[in-house]
Amino acid sequence: MAFEVETKVKSSFPGGVHPPERKELTAKTPIEPGFAVKQVTVLLSQHIGAACEPTVKKGDEVKTGQKIGDSAAFISAAVHSPVSGKVKEISLQPHAVLGRGLGIVIDADTENSRPKQPNSNRFDRDFDVDKYPKQEIRDAVRGSGIVGMGGAGFPTSVKIEPDVKKPKEMTIINGCECEPYITCDYRLMLEWTDQIIAGAKLACKASGCQEVLIAIEDNKPEAVRVIAEALQQHKRSDFMEVVSVRTKYPQGGERQLINSVLGKHVPTGGIPPMIGVVVLNVATVAAIAEAVVCGEPLTHRVVTVTGEAVDKPGNFYVQIGTRVGELIDFCGGVTEKAAKVVLGGPMMGIAIADLTTPVTKTTNSITILTKDQIGKAKFQKRTTPCIRCGRCIEACPEHLNPTRIAHAVKYDLLDLAESYYMSACIECGCCSYVCPANIELAGLIKTGKILKARQKKRMPD
Repeated sequence: MAFEVETKVKSSFPGGVHPPERKELTAKTPIEPGFAVKQVTVLLSQHIGAACEPTVKKGDEVKTGQKIGDSAAFISAAVHSPVSGKVKEISLQPHAVLGRGLGIVIDADTENSRPKQPNSNRFDRDFDVDKYPKQEIRDAVRGSGIVGMGGAGFPTSVKIEPDVKKPKEMTIINGCECEPYITCDYRLMLEWTDQIIAGAKLACKASGCQEVLIAIEDNKPEAVRVIAEALQQHKRSDFMEVVSVRTKYPQGGERQLINSVLGKHVPTGGIPPMIGVVVLNVATVAAIAEAVVCGEPLTHRVVTVTGEAVDKPGNFYVQIGTRVGELIDFCGGVTEKAAKVVLGGPMMGIAIADLTTPVTKTTNSITILTKDQIGKAKFQKRTTPCIRCGRCIEACPEHLNPTRIAHAVKYDLLDLAESYYMSACIECGCCSYVCPANIELAGLIKTGKILKARQKKRMPD
């Protein structure tokens, strides 16, 4: 069957912005294996939902791929050791979101913990999804600790679990990668093409969906072409299609992507399965294929290390638990211009001060920013009062009034902030990006959500 690739989608989500892409630093750099680490720190909370409890103790010998933390909660995801070695300690460790979180520190047996090679060569265009029963796929995903690897970290086993009351009909594979600088997903689509398609088939079968759309922004024509050509040659792929969507940030947000591709709206406070849709990142479906076909849990991921301040930017397949500082050093270190280290991209990423913070399942990028990238205004100009220009409202893809929410948080009026639908904010940063008054609207809203979660005892103080 011939697959026609749409060059544009007529409809698109409202709002959004067009920040400089800056992807040229690493877009043409193939994925490289990382380095042999001497020590890793595997955090027990790397996902939305209940944190894991350790299943090992200090002094235990562990093997690569061994489960070292798990939870009986439905919304959770197990963690596994990326190396063979010995548990040094289980203690509070730097955590990008929580500040501090319980982590398992493992001294690696360097002779038996060499850099892992990707499994992409184990997949070809004769992949037969019928060999794998639905329940076997779901069990493998749950047991392998797979979560959304595009940034949110929602446990994938929950997403693909069938629901009799609300059957899932459509799987959307998210290959947009709309954040500036980041290129790990782009390289995956070019280099792990067959593995991604195999994972998409497995996820579709496990969830009971009937169709798969692979959505890629139109600033990645090579990825569109490679995926479309592969689908034409893949065995039994007539239910899969590539669609090219307009380049606009945050096109990769689940709600925004569904709006653009299907013209449907996810209710405020709801999730895509409520309207019969499952959205999975390309790295996530690649991990599904590895778990089901190769029997390997999620212990490694591709991370883009980028920014004008990086000596040798690139895309690296590294152990989850690798310290950020060590990975930056592996890339030749940074120049004197470096001003900020961000886990993720410059729009939604989280700045860190402690370079011993470990890579997690959701760390798609380490972006080192200079004063020029951050914007001289953030350093040289003070914040001024809101001038009621409405730019933040126009840019918000969720139809919110960011300045009202932010000012309610600023004056500790959290209930008022909630009444303005603070919880509906996706923290994309569009409001801060366009604000002429230099107000950190997104930062204030994120702080408000954390404070509200602590009030409700959903997050530790």
